[in-house]
Amino acid sequence: MTNRQSGILLANLGTPDSPEVPDVRRYLRQFLWDRRVVRMCRPLWWAILNLLILRTRPPRTAHAYAKIWTPEGSPLLVESRRQLSLLKKRLPDIPVELGMRYGNPSIESALSNLHQAGASHFVVLGLYPQFSYTTTSSIKDEVLRFIESGHPECRFSMICDYHDEVAYIEAVADSVRHHRQQHGAVEKLLLSFHGIPEKYAQDGDPYPDQCRKSAGLIAESLELEGSEWGLSFQSRLGPTQWLRPYTDQTLEAWGRDGVESVQVACPGFSVDCLETLEEIAIANRELFLKAGGKRFEYIPCLNSSPPHIDMMLNLIVKELQ
Repeated sequence: MTNRQSGILLANLGTPDSPEVPDVRRYLRQFLWDRRVVRMCRPLWWAILNLLILRTRPPRTAHAYAKIWTPEGSPLLVESRRQLSLLKKRLPDIPVELGMRYGNPSIESALSNLHQAGASHFVVLGLYPQFSYTTTSSIKDEVLRFIESGHPECRFSMICDYHDEVAYIEAVADSVRHHRQQHGAVEKLLLSFHGIPEKYAQDGDPYPDQCRKSAGLIAESLELEGSEWGLSFQSRLGPTQWLRPYTDQTLEAWGRDGVESVQVACPGFSVDCLETLEEIAIANRELFLKAGGKRFEYIPCLNSSPPHIDMMLNLIVKELQ
């Protein structure tokens, strides 16, 4: 672990620089133009993106970001920096940097810093527990772009997923146990994962299977019966069918069917962000309560908790060895 030729890149999705509309528009343009995210014919998608989506969506998204923005900045970036700081303390002899696929700090800038620190081998930890071509492969694209654009002496290895790692499963399960020790149990636990278009899964993306594997292992660790928990997918975009069941429809159905109390956890997110703090903890809470539910609780992501940092460190050390 003392090889100065190695450097660690922590990579996550990203965030706008501020909750202001111009910054949100700039972020959405970069995110939605990624071929890994949207596979549509480029000329057609360019027209839809620039003439429709980027004219209408940024104000709504900026309003959502404003609800969760903190004095320190974007929750995703704030918590990611905490993760970075804690890992640097645990790996004092190896440079560690944080890079975002979209927004700042960029993956390119992070790799440049590692290279300047003497690293020519990058260990890339994509902070997505479940692999998807839309996320993990997009990070890989950026790393390759950096190497091929003038750093041929560099190499990299990538930790592509950790969906069934025992330490990850137990960290999520323990976070649910801890929450229930403080707040009590409920009728149902919902494990909500970010969705992808159903077509991507049909084309071979392993993401939905890994989500189901993670959810099943978490429920098994918690010793939950099938009637005590559910799995769903959130954050769909556009008119096409995405992975089902949908989180919002699931919560509405539970409320209508007489389920009075739920807790929701999002095991596919390594840190809290717009999709967890606004979409789940605010918008979906309102849907459940309006549908007849009485009690809704959101269980935070693992964030910079000690079990999460320990797990990340173990993954990195294993890859270095």
